[in-house]
Amino acid sequence: MVKFLKNNYFQNKFKIFGLFFLIQFSLNAQNEIDSSKICPPKTILEIFKKKDSVYVVKPIKNSFFLIIPAIGSQPATGFFYGAVAQYTFKGKEKTDKYSIANVGITYTTKKQWLINVKNNILLKNNNIFLSGDYRLYIFSQPNYGLGTNIIPPRREQQDGFSIDSIAQPMDYNYLKFHQSVSFQVRPNFYVGGGINIDWYSSIVDENLDVPNGNLTYHYDYSQKYGFNDKEYFLNGMSLNLVYDSRDNQVNASHGWFANINYRFNPVLFDNQDVSNVLYAEYRNFIPVSQKDKRYILALWTYGQFVTKGKVPYLNLPAIGWDQRSRSGEGYTQGLFRGTNLVYAATEFRFPITCNQMLSGTVFTNFVTTSNPDTDTKLFQYIQPAFGFGLRVLIDKATRTNLIMDYAWGNNSKGFYLNAGETF
Repeated sequence: MVKFLKNNYFQNKFKIFGLFFLIQFSLNAQNEIDSSKICPPKTILEIFKKKDSVYVVKPIKNSFFLIIPAIGSQPATGFFYGAVAQYTFKGKEKTDKYSIANVGITYTTKKQWLINVKNNILLKNNNIFLSGDYRLYIFSQPNYGLGTNIIPPRREQQDGFSIDSIAQPMDYNYLKFHQSVSFQVRPNFYVGGGINIDWYSSIVDENLDVPNGNLTYHYDYSQKYGFNDKEYFLNGMSLNLVYDSRDNQVNASHGWFANINYRFNPVLFDNQDVSNVLYAEYRNFIPVSQKDKRYILALWTYGQFVTKGKVPYLNLPAIGWDQRSRSGEGYTQGLFRGTNLVYAATEFRFPITCNQMLSGTVFTNFVTTSNPDTDTKLFQYIQPAFGFGLRVLIDKATRTNLIMDYAWGNNSKGFYLNAGETF
């Protein structure tokens, strides 16, 4: 039985959320207006053009370059600051779709460096699709154990329970190189392959004290399955199948996206085991008004499954470790981890101003993970979250928004600042 459904706290929260959703949907049905014919689109930059603005934009024909700050604080990093640069572009043909490449550099008060490079690029009149995720982290992040039951149902929680009470801090360096190349074999359908390299080194498990019997989740897992708890690799090749009919991957108004990636990890170095990992993803964007396409029901779900062998602890499927680190709003990255993971999110996107400068969203998401060592199965425990967001238009052609989301989860909450839609 799904454990969180008996939780009165979340029942009341979701009743309020559902009422808001239905009210907004009703307003949409009663006021269908083609706003583009009433007032033209207008970006926030047409009002604020100061050089000391919080973002810097350089418009170029058929492309858009954006820099936004990355500022905030969380237990794993302390205070952090940096910047994210995103370049959106397309070819000269009318049928060419927009591509995205971005770079993010962040430094923290714990002397950590986080360097991210991501690409989703269409070439040769959309006939070649590149998708990449490169990371270099001098990093720390707590581990919380495996399975979504690490946070017990509220009725079973002791007074004063907090997620920090189950956190086990860890420092490590992480090098990631994932790049796939897929070729269009039919309209919108791509087939290809990729290279996947993950290297974890200089692992320091801060709570580990073997002589005194103080063991950790990471150490126990590594010992049980024969991985060195100080350094390990996971390197392999993958088969990639993609279908993409979205009109715009930056901010889709209709169409759907599906991706199946099957990864094969042979033994190439020490501290490796033969393993296979399946990743399957689906996104759909459904206009709910025929006259105003800005009312959109957006759906996102993905699953990641270790189908053969064992992978190192830090390479197990975990929330917030998707390509753009957008999953699991309401929870800290890596909080829920397991041998298998399923995630689902729903957003209702709606306009606030007629000129498209401001829009909003209400959303909810769910995650479930498994842990065979404790006989915890997928969907046995589900952790929900919900929230709302504001969108500010900063480029008309690419429909790029500056997005701000606030989300609540079970004993958790978070604020998110990004460019482009969550998914």
